[in-house]
Amino acid sequence: MADNFLERHRQDYEERKAAWLRKKKHLPKLNKGIQKPEDESL
Repeated sequence: MADNFLERHRQDYEERKAAWLRKKKHLPKLNKGIQKPEDESL
């Protein structure tokens, strides 16, 4: 039953994780700050 089951699943996980990290690095950063208007009376 063992036949490298855990090793294969670990390897698949590491490949998916690496692909996710590569994709994440290319995403634009979101500006989470509040945009204030120039005129404070608004």
